[in-house]
Amino acid sequence: MGEIGGRLRRAAAVGVALGLVAISAPAATAANNAVTGSTTAAGSAAGVVPTRVHNPWLWQATVGQRPAGPAALVFFTDRTRYFESTGVLVDRDGAYRLIPIGIAEGHGLLSPDGRHYLRPGSGELLDLTTGRQRRTASVGVYPMAWSPDGQQVLGTRDNDDDVITYGPDNQQLNDPEKPDDLLVVDPFRGTEQVVDVGTFAAHTAAAWSPGGDLVAVTGWPDVPAQLAERERLVVVDPAGGGPRWQVDLGDRRTLAGAAAWHPDGRRLALLAFDGCAGPRCTPEQAQARAWRVEFLDTATGHAVGQALPAGTSVSEIIGWRGDDPIVRYVSATERDTDRQTVLAALSPDGGRDVLVTTPVGSTDLMVPDDLLTRAAFGGPEPRPSPFAAPLWVYLTLAVPLLLGVALVARHIRRRAAAGAASA
Repeated sequence: MGEIGGRLRRAAAVGVALGLVAISAPAATAANNAVTGSTTAAGSAAGVVPTRVHNPWLWQATVGQRPAGPAALVFFTDRTRYFESTGVLVDRDGAYRLIPIGIAEGHGLLSPDGRHYLRPGSGELLDLTTGRQRRTASVGVYPMAWSPDGQQVLGTRDNDDDVITYGPDNQQLNDPEKPDDLLVVDPFRGTEQVVDVGTFAAHTAAAWSPGGDLVAVTGWPDVPAQLAERERLVVVDPAGGGPRWQVDLGDRRTLAGAAAWHPDGRRLALLAFDGCAGPRCTPEQAQARAWRVEFLDTATGHAVGQALPAGTSVSEIIGWRGDDPIVRYVSATERDTDRQTVLAALSPDGGRDVLVTTPVGSTDLMVPDDLLTRAAFGGPEPRPSPFAAPLWVYLTLAVPLLLGVALVARHIRRRAAAGAASA
């Protein structure tokens, strides 16, 4: 009986030990990383954008399940357990977390300090450091650009009626082609104001000036222009006073993105291309477009400076490294799921310095402005930890383990009882 009791005690001890290993694995991994420098601030040069990131584990925890820290970057991929476009946060200590995206929800905006993620349409603000999410803006506002101080957001609101209805005499009762509103939204207090930027059927992009006193917005002034993909650019003081100037861009130029305003405040970047233009272009023709970066004088709207060749597969400018624009490229492939996103700095001679590479399957990439401003690139490659999982994963692993221990203990007790009976 003494030997049998010893077996029971040893089996129970083994079960408890294994359970403790499963529960303490995240802490042990974090401690190990603190020594090896694989994912902590000391090892990954916290506050520096990594040169390469990787797809997360299928069981990777979400921001809500296990909050992390401010973002070093966020990319989007469908290679997660959700099997659709999902945000992947890589924080400044190298931790990976998921940002689930709702059905038909687009990609949101990362705040300049990397702490908040503003969702489009729902008006919800996600705090990446706490995992808390709250609705702070009205529903239906699609954010386009954070202000330099991180306190306001330029957004657009679609005012079109979703369904056309008719009266008893077959007269149309609503308007599916109402002009959209350009808004300045405070995402923390929930206030908003309409910017007098003129009539637009829809807005396509917007950018703040470095001082936050002017904004540039592009879009289609009316439905015929929208059908022909011919854009107009307007520069305006968001506090009021109407447009300062405007330029028709045609169908081969567009605002270069939320970071289109050069840091010196005197130039505004456009993306222009040679090749097929208009809505009748095939995907192959669109992918073959040769892009360049052009500049307008922000005081007059006139062309200024020399254009920079940018190559193909250009998405937008997301920041600047001195005078060199940092451009996001999304590779052209037959399937969207095979695309890959990279960031590269363009030099005046047409050279391209690749700064960040994401895994195959990524379709977008965002870096917070505070890291872009100080050109904090060149960090090592953090890899996602398999132990950064939600609690349900550990419970799923622990239940079979505990059941196994119980079965072993039951078997030993039965053998002990049988031995006692035979004696």
